[in-house]
Amino acid sequence: MIKSRKLHIFICILMMLSMLLLLLSKHSAEETIKYFPLDADTSFVDAETKLQLLDETGNDQYRIKWTANSSLDNEIYLRQDVSLLYMDGQLKGMKGQWKENENNISLEVLFEESDSSHFQAITFHHGEIHYPNDEIKSIQRMTVDQLYVIDSPYTALESFREPNSSMQEEWKETIDHTTTQQLQYAWKQWISESNLDIEQYQIYPLTSISKFQNTPLEGLTQEQTDRIMGQLWEGLYRNYILPIADQSNTKNQTMPIILIDKNNDHLIVLFENENYQLEQLYQKLSISEESRNDGQ
Repeated sequence: MIKSRKLHIFICILMMLSMLLLLLSKHSAEETIKYFPLDADTSFVDAETKLQLLDETGNDQYRIKWTANSSLDNEIYLRQDVSLLYMDGQLKGMKGQWKENENNISLEVLFEESDSSHFQAITFHHGEIHYPNDEIKSIQRMTVDQLYVIDSPYTALESFREPNSSMQEEWKETIDHTTTQQLQYAWKQWISESNLDIEQYQIYPLTSISKFQNTPLEGLTQEQTDRIMGQLWEGLYRNYILPIADQSNTKNQTMPIILIDKNNDHLIVLFENENYQLEQLYQKLSISEESRNDGQ
């Protein structure tokens, strides 16, 4: 009787441990974007990031709608999209979603703001496809949008992506000048503090790297560039996005910059962490699948 009771307790403990390991495993998958060799047979049917001015809300404020969507023809093992929003070069928000056995993801945020500003959003759309014999491949795409909002007591509330009048051109130049001054000041401090020789690097603000979706890095193929971008987002998600996303009241970090070595040896990301302290993410550029290195 005692032996039977001990066996029952032992089995219960094993079941509890198994359930705990399963939960930890699922949590780990949810909190990770992982690059795998890209799947040439699967692609996004549609992917989009969009910023839209809705209306005035009173009290000198207006509403912005921020959305990110992506879809596939068929369900795959894992879907995860993460979107970052910057206002005048400062972090405004992060939004992400993770789903198993899904093909579509839709993100939507409504928020209020005031004053004339430049909004920029970039989204990384990602998925994992699991094949027999433990073969895993991934799919990815970057999409972006921007919106200038003019909120002045002397003109009607309006927005534009690219200026189509002299007045909009003047507003764009004014907003860009102020934002660029602030960003350049912060980025120069970061580079100086990191003791980096900027002559060795090509420098890109985070929201600008979407151009590598269709244009390869100099000296590399599009396939090699796609691999580097996928691994870059893996590092960004783990080291930059997750720590800040866990701090609900943390925002306004300055937009990160990516420094890519001109010899295509490595890249460095400079960014502010959840405590507004400078951090550096170092990654060796993987030119082939065999030479992959996730160094940090």
